[in-house]
Amino acid sequence: MNIHPVAYFHSPLTSKFGIPRQSGLAEELVGTIVLEPEYRREEAVRGLEAFDYLWLIWEFSANPHEQQGLTVRPPRLGGNERVGVFASRSPFRPNRLGLSCVRIDKVEIGENGPVIHVRGADLMDGTPIYDIKPYVAYADSHPEARSGFVDKKVWKPLLVEIPQTLSKHFTENELAGLKQVLSQDPRPRYHDDAERIYGMPFAGWDVRFRVADDVVTVVEVHRN
Repeated sequence: MNIHPVAYFHSPLTSKFGIPRQSGLAEELVGTIVLEPEYRREEAVRGLEAFDYLWLIWEFSANPHEQQGLTVRPPRLGGNERVGVFASRSPFRPNRLGLSCVRIDKVEIGENGPVIHVRGADLMDGTPIYDIKPYVAYADSHPEARSGFVDKKVWKPLLVEIPQTLSKHFTENELAGLKQVLSQDPRPRYHDDAERIYGMPFAGWDVRFRVADDVVTVVEVHRN
């Protein structure tokens, strides 16, 4: 079977660094799904506005390396313990396919066809999307389900501090999304240097920050 993208995702996050490790963790992070020309017809999304969430099947296109071995080290386990690749959501997979559930903000019909605006995606800018399916609560929701090692590791978001002199560079929506992304601590799990400054591209800016005592402090913002 040959598959081809039906759409591409557009996001303020233009590199792998900073991408939320799961969909829904940064609920205010906005993005758009732009269909490929052959699907840019209103009938392709007819009825979609009646749903709240979508499933996206997409490619980890920014991972050039082939899957090595059958175990991975999930960030939730500190990057030190290994589990089977099929017991994880690691981006390093045999077929590099991702699955994400995102909230529909609105479906906009314009001159160039429909554009789907969503929130909470864990996709970087330019990600190819291979299929779009509506989330159906009666079939897709299992609130009592066990979640393996995830149940044993409580994750606490970090406090984020952005001085007004720097936050003014972002729109209200961009700022809300940026704060949620940073609160998830985008650093590699084995990094814990309070003096180290990290950089992350976001909405056309290079956001520089440090992390100390569970607080993320943005120290500089520069145009990319």
